[in-house]
Amino acid sequence: MASIGVLVVDDSVVIRRMVASVLDDDPDIDVVGTAANGRIALDKLPQLRPDIVILDVEMPVMDGLETLRSLRVTHPHLPVVMFSTLTERGASATLDALAAGATDYVTKPSHVGSVNASIDRVRSELIPKIKGLVGAHRERTTPRLVGAPPPVVHPVRQDRVDVIAVGCSTGGPDALTAIVAGLPADLPVPVVVVQHMPPLFTRLFAERLDRSCPLIVREASDGLTLQAGQILVAPGDRHLVLRRQGAEVVAQLTQEPPENYCRPSVDVLFRSVAAMYGNGALACVLTGMGRDGVKGAERVRATGGRIVVQDQASSVVWGMPGAVVSAGLANDIVPLTKIAETLQAAAAVGRRPGAHHKVLPASPPMASNMAASAVSAATAMFEAHLPGAPAHLPMDAAVNAAPEHGFRPSQAFRSAW
Repeated sequence: MASIGVLVVDDSVVIRRMVASVLDDDPDIDVVGTAANGRIALDKLPQLRPDIVILDVEMPVMDGLETLRSLRVTHPHLPVVMFSTLTERGASATLDALAAGATDYVTKPSHVGSVNASIDRVRSELIPKIKGLVGAHRERTTPRLVGAPPPVVHPVRQDRVDVIAVGCSTGGPDALTAIVAGLPADLPVPVVVVQHMPPLFTRLFAERLDRSCPLIVREASDGLTLQAGQILVAPGDRHLVLRRQGAEVVAQLTQEPPENYCRPSVDVLFRSVAAMYGNGALACVLTGMGRDGVKGAERVRATGGRIVVQDQASSVVWGMPGAVVSAGLANDIVPLTKIAETLQAAAAVGRRPGAHHKVLPASPPMASNMAASAVSAATAMFEAHLPGAPAHLPMDAAVNAAPEHGFRPSQAFRSAW
């Protein structure tokens, strides 16, 4: 890889020097310049021509958000990483920046105990993002070889979807915002999401999604019941798993060790979804760096579920979805603009239009047999009390019409349908 030119923009001299020193220690990175505010940075851009910009959020003269908006007019595709504080104000401003076109973000070290720990934190979080984002940008802007083989997919017919699980990282906030805006309020299944974000960010992100889409969006908490038409977002620094509580499926948060250096982890969520819902699980892997989600996708496929991944052209980084495709696990590769439509169509299979169904986890054989017996008994009782109902009448319509024939079914009877 050719050397990566970086422009560091921060009003703190200490931060500028620390970041520049850490980056210059890497043989693949060259800090081509620094700037104390956004105005200076914009003036330097034509001369320095960096491959990526590290941009502080809060600065005098011109802050990070204003700088980003100006930069996107002249450099719409230049990767920009916001360098933000881990505070509510910093998190809110960072989410604003992501919505305005920032490519990704890194939080500044806080409460790490020493200068060396701060340097290690910057090195471990910033350098991989710089290399990943610039590599992806160069790949998108490099002409592809004619005749390159298309990715291999394995189409599958899924009889019924009972849950949608989504995993994403870099570029995920924008992708999720676009997808949930295209889903209907009466989506007949619950949605669970892992977006790689730190604590506080996930809560604010869930609140923003809730305001921008027809569905109910919440940050997941222990014991929260999964419901159709609701989206649960895993909180930062917690794994999200599912467990059965009576007839319900509820969220459970854990602090088990990170997987793929991530907590929450997509692999953890996908494995739990596969165990709980079996062939009723649909997993969707969106844009993101790394390989989180591959092992979880293996479990979803092994239990009969379906895997939908975002295509390379619409991904900010095709790391996570590309890894799933390379592993031969993808059933569908879909552009971002078609993902909401794909998920909605999958959730509608096996359901009457406009019908609301209570979503239950996969049941053991005994429970299934008991349910079948209960339905048979309910049917016999119905026929005994309502002999005048046409044989072809759908059961839900017949139950609603029952009072006209002198039969008033109980609520328990209605619930069976």
